Amino acid sequence: MLHGRDIELARLSQLITEARVDGRSGAVVLRGEAGIGKSALLEWAAEEATHAAPEAGGDMRVLRVTGFEAERDIAFAGLLQLLWPIRDRIDGLPHAQAAALRGALGANDRPADDVPAGVGGVEQNRFACGLAVLTLLAELAEDGPVLCLVDDAQWLDAATAEALLFAARRLAAEGVVMLFAAREDGFAGPGLPETPLSRLTDADAERLLAEQRDGLPPDLRTRVVRESEGNPLALLEFGSARRTPAILTPLPLAERVAAAFRARIAGLPEKSRLMLLLAAAEGRGHMPTLLAAAATFGVGLTDLEEAERARLVEVTGASIRFRHPLIRSATYHGAVAAQRMTVHRALADASEDPDCRVRHLATVTLSPDEGVAAELQDAAERAQRRAGFGPAATLYRQAADLSPDRAIRARRLGAAADAVFRAGRPAAADELATQAEKLTDAPDERARLARIRAAVESERGDPAAAARLLVEYAAHATPADAVAMLRTGATYAWTAGDAATIGRAAGLLGASGRDDAAVRGLDRLADGDYAAGLPLLAQAVRDGRATAPATTDDRVHAVQWSLVLGDDTAALDLATAEVAHRRREGLLGGLPNVLEALAQAQVAAGAHRDAEATAQEAITIARDIGMEGRESRIGTVRARIAAIEGDEERLWTLIGDAAPSAGGPADIALALLDLGLGRYEAALHRLDEVAQGPWRHSAVAMAAAADQVEAAVRAGRPERAREAFRRLDAWADAGGPPWARAVALRSRALLHDTDADAESAFASAVRLHEEDGGRPFERARTELLHGEWLRRVRRRSDARGPLRSAAQLFDRLKAAPWAERARSELRATGETGSAVPSHQQATAADPLDRLTPQELQVVRLAAEGNSSREIAAQLFLSPRTVEYHLYKAYPKLGVSSRRQLARLDLETTAARV
Repeated sequence: MLHGRDIELARLSQLITEARVDGRSGAVVLRGEAGIGKSALLEWAAEEATHAAPEAGGDMRVLRVTGFEAERDIAFAGLLQLLWPIRDRIDGLPHAQAAALRGALGANDRPADDVPAGVGGVEQNRFACGLAVLTLLAELAEDGPVLCLVDDAQWLDAATAEALLFAARRLAAEGVVMLFAAREDGFAGPGLPETPLSRLTDADAERLLAEQRDGLPPDLRTRVVRESEGNPLALLEFGSARRTPAILTPLPLAERVAAAFRARIAGLPEKSRLMLLLAAAEGRGHMPTLLAAAATFGVGLTDLEEAERARLVEVTGASIRFRHPLIRSATYHGAVAAQRMTVHRALADASEDPDCRVRHLATVTLSPDEGVAAELQDAAERAQRRAGFGPAATLYRQAADLSPDRAIRARRLGAAADAVFRAGRPAAADELATQAEKLTDAPDERARLARIRAAVESERGDPAAAARLLVEYAAHATPADAVAMLRTGATYAWTAGDAATIGRAAGLLGASGRDDAAVRGLDRLADGDYAAGLPLLAQAVRDGRATAPATTDDRVHAVQWSLVLGDDTAALDLATAEVAHRRREGLLGGLPNVLEALAQAQVAAGAHRDAEATAQEAITIARDIGMEGRESRIGTVRARIAAIEGDEERLWTLIGDAAPSAGGPADIALALLDLGLGRYEAALHRLDEVAQGPWRHSAVAMAAAADQVEAAVRAGRPERAREAFRRLDAWADAGGPPWARAVALRSRALLHDTDADAESAFASAVRLHEEDGGRPFERARTELLHGEWLRRVRRRSDARGPLRSAAQLFDRLKAAPWAERARSELRATGETGSAVPSHQQATAADPLDRLTPQELQVVRLAAEGNSSREIAAQLFLSPRTVEYHLYKAYPKLGVSSRRQLARLDLETTAARV
């Protein structure tokens, strides 16, 4: 019986029952100090899961993994332990996931990626194994509910921990329960609920002692209860050590428990102590290695009998296990250093696994040794080939520490920086790269380190710093790498509005005698030379579209360049294709960036509901893979939707934590909100600042130039719109997209010299919008302004057509303040009653508004004929979760099957308008 754990037991029982009866999934982290009872709770859960009557849901399949300190630097060691009983199911996974999992578990060996993080090359995807674990557990649960028990999670290798946490965060309706037991430090479980374990009350401690039937006298019982401080392990050990009261000293509790264990170990025969030390140093409980090393000392398995009787270890035919990690620690640290080193050397000689061998060698190597350093580097490369970037980083760092040669040490530190960045720890990557830079003068190595540091700065939300690093060090790189660095640096600089750095990139490119359309195009645009810049950037987009997706970042850059051009069709097509490619290959690492670009294109196309779903997925994935900083940047995309809809509170929430680099888009969104709500002076003030800042030549600022013209005219300050109109008009004339030419004509009409000029400009703008079909929000604004102008020149009947069209478009876009303005103008033309429907009447019928963002994604894919398994693979969910979302969506849409779903009108707003 577990005393004092009623709340914890009730929580675990609820999770198990929900999985059995309702098919719901759940996860929790049991957090607490050593000896507090975490393992006991896992054992209780295992018993509860495997003993149930059929009417209670039946038994659950139990999978277990225990973290070993000795295996923290062996990539996917924990995952191999967990999945070994079900390894035969791996071949049934989707191809990319099966390949990733086989590679992680050592069944195949993928080539290493020698390109620094964040710049070009094949994307080593460290998240594919998490997807595979998710799918594997979900498919296993098709045969019945599953319980995964993860003990000593703080000692899992980083690759295993990441894969298990990814799966745990995305489980929903599979009937899978994941329980993690971890110390206070060393294991972070962001996104998972936690249950901290408190110490026992004196009454519960008394009851636990009474169960042991040790016959403690009352005075000693009271002392043991007091000294154990409510820690169950301490309580039991102090109780059993009552004949050695010297351990009850005023030391920290963990040290006193360790002292109790050391006292028991000291009472064992010498050969038993040596066997225990060998087992403690080996760490994994791997019997063949342990016995081979033991033979060199003349000891063997029989020498563990006394330790077994003392309940210090448990021995099976295949392994040896310490009853508690503190026993292993007390054994290891209770031995003198010379004896520990002798044992590690014997274990190294006995190890057939090269990763285990080098771990023991590194432990006893106290001075630089190139031979051991090279073996550590080999181990790091093996880990990296399996996408075990966390362990690889540690091994590279150890190799660097043992490298006699300064230049080789720098290269290994650089490799550690690259690996640790890929493991999702940018701050540590920056520190390692900075250390490596101090050790080398080699130009190519310093350029490589600069690329890593630039990737870190970009991840931190400072593209300007990233751009400066890439451009500064590009001259030291190889010719091919130099062009890639300048291209990426110029793109970062454009994102940050840093025209000076773009200019330096173009200058270095010209001085090298090489050419790159993107760099030159961005440089010309930053100088305001739209006639030269737009065609060059359009060429870069065409070049990027033609590249192979698996070998270059240029396809991703092409998406960004399309947004710079304002080419919504190209941006939407490119982003959609790139998202599909990354979904198909399970490439989550760069997916948030591409989803962000797709959401921007969807907003421009008027597909606001789809953009919200895309942005939400980008945020969820970013959180799942440890890139929480992306949320503020993605928030500025959603902020434009809030601005269009007139939702001021939501807009401020979305941009409140925006990164400094998002200042331009954030200010433009706020100005659009002001404009829609009739706060023209406020809008004009914000847009004046944008027009004078580094964002003035960007596509988003080009669209905002039309906002600036309208704000200035409505505020009675048309003179403040002249420069904005000049830039917009030049952009449109230089080959800007049709929507840009249309809004330029609209702006010309607002600034007209004669009524004839206004009439001609408005007519041309409306015709362009109709021919192009893009940017429905801009089209509706043009029609609104045209209708207002017609009414003011007393052409009321002519005004009603564009005003009705504007109101309908605004309603479909949920642009409430703009729709109300259009209806107000309609009423001013003389239309009354049912001819001017309310906003609520006009928007109430859209069934898609009833769905959550994820339900919307699932429903669209299901309506296209995709199976649940295909949808799950695309959205990184389990098939059961897909079915759950469909089950929730059907009644909201008034259907009951996929066949009925396919007949619904599920087109985007953009398609309908």
